[in-house]
Amino acid sequence: MANKKNGGDDGGEEARSSSNAPTASRQDDGVTWKHVVAKIRHIQRINSTPNLQHSGYTRQKRNGKLWVRERLDALLDRGSFSEVGSLTGTQIVDEKTGELKEFTSANMIIGWGKVGGRKVFVTADDFSVRGGHADGGIQGKAAYGEALASQHKVPIIRLLDGSSGGGSVATYLAQGATYIPPLAGLGQSMTAITMVPVVSALLGPVVGLASAKAVTSHFSIMVRGLSQLFAAGPPVVKQATYEDLSKEALGGWEVHARNGTVDNVATSELEAFQQIKTFLSFLPPSVYVLPPVITPSDPAERREDELIAIIPRRRTRVYDIRRLIELVVDTRDDANDPTQKNSSFFEIGATWGRSVVTGLTRLQGMPVGILSSDCTIGGGALDALGSQKAARFVNLCDQFGIPLLNLVDQPGFAIGSAAERAATIRHGVAIMAALYHATIPIFTVILRRSFGVAGGALSDPGDGLNTRVAWPSADWGSLPLEGGIEAAYKRKLDNAPTPAARDELMKDLLAKFEHVRDPVRTANVFGIEEIIDPRDTRPRACEWISHAYSHLLPPRLSVRQAATTPFSGKYKL
Repeated sequence: MANKKNGGDDGGEEARSSSNAPTASRQDDGVTWKHVVAKIRHIQRINSTPNLQHSGYTRQKRNGKLWVRERLDALLDRGSFSEVGSLTGTQIVDEKTGELKEFTSANMIIGWGKVGGRKVFVTADDFSVRGGHADGGIQGKAAYGEALASQHKVPIIRLLDGSSGGGSVATYLAQGATYIPPLAGLGQSMTAITMVPVVSALLGPVVGLASAKAVTSHFSIMVRGLSQLFAAGPPVVKQATYEDLSKEALGGWEVHARNGTVDNVATSELEAFQQIKTFLSFLPPSVYVLPPVITPSDPAERREDELIAIIPRRRTRVYDIRRLIELVVDTRDDANDPTQKNSSFFEIGATWGRSVVTGLTRLQGMPVGILSSDCTIGGGALDALGSQKAARFVNLCDQFGIPLLNLVDQPGFAIGSAAERAATIRHGVAIMAALYHATIPIFTVILRRSFGVAGGALSDPGDGLNTRVAWPSADWGSLPLEGGIEAAYKRKLDNAPTPAARDELMKDLLAKFEHVRDPVRTANVFGIEEIIDPRDTRPRACEWISHAYSHLLPPRLSVRQAATTPFSGKYKL
């Protein structure tokens, strides 16, 4: 169970009675420090043992939630948790005997652990103690923990449940005064997110300060039916806006996993922890280290015949981009069935910005980011949410030195009144800027369409100097040919005597242009560097990624390391 190094059993709860605990070992012998050590162990035992009768614990279980230390056990490698601040809490002492009567744990547990054998730092809210509010906590644990993780350059995992130390009006009475709200440790979060991977799991109602922490992350995940996120909960909302909403209606996964506030959704806490482990397996422990490489079992020269026909000849027909990705990236043996293969592709943001597909995967055991579009959603056009998602993902890859495999099928920015109201072009410039300023290696494969400004931004991220190939199915230009003819020959088409004559004229015009849209004609004038057999995509990509990891990423990392200023090791509440 969690915190074995501190002598813990299997949990921790709010007010715990210690009246039945043996006291002989805690008597002062006048010679050694055994009585102090015994007192320490006694408090740690109380802290790490659940009070099965306490209302906070029973409420947690009634709501189908794991208790905080059960979460640590499920997330971390067995026996790896080493708690920091294992004695924090409020004690009530018998005035006559001096013995500890009750101990109320702080509502946040922090400490070191391992995930997949790699060191991490965890901050975990205990909702059973005052719902995670500041009046049930010990000030400074979260801020100290995140500063410590930044100093040691290891990933941070937050298990959020409640307000994560956020304010409560009950604090006013305890202090005898109100106060100007402080940044409350978010300064350390802002520093950490520039240096180490930061992951947040939303494991209950996440409100106020905790909601800000949730989005100050590189990866966040909600549990369906269990998690909600809001700046203020239903009682405050009802008072302010007169909306009478449930927690789920106000900030459930249907809200925040579709608007991009949260990246992924899980069906259980255990699945959420598995997604966190998978995400971190692709990332380095900090921006100062190369991403982790594993020994590949999938041959680089693998050529999939399915790829030669995966893009339909008819341009208006759709295809499965996720299947295409699976055919190119590394596969691994299924743990339960050695005859089956599993893809290494881990999708990020599948429920929002759905016209864009992003995720992490491996080529020859080396981490790589995937950026593409889904032609089954709005034709794959780049809309406002898709642009935000793409920009966020490219920035993630650039920050942690993960090369990008850029699979382009981009018809252009989403158009129409809804797109204009959503400020699509403003958000679209964000992905253009992210790609333009990225310093990671990018390998671009133009699968099918590349039209307009959006197509140019994705197909030409190097502004003329690209590592780039195209498939024979490629189709490109300033405008799609059909719409472009409508615009260029509008007067002529409108002057046709009948609708039938107009259709016939349109057919004739399309036929005249058809031969020039052949991508080989573009290659003839060196408008595209190379057109390849789609089956050669994996071998080409594996050759590129091997060169990137051996020749391009190490010098890039050296420059970053040389420019680093030493971490001060200080933190401010």
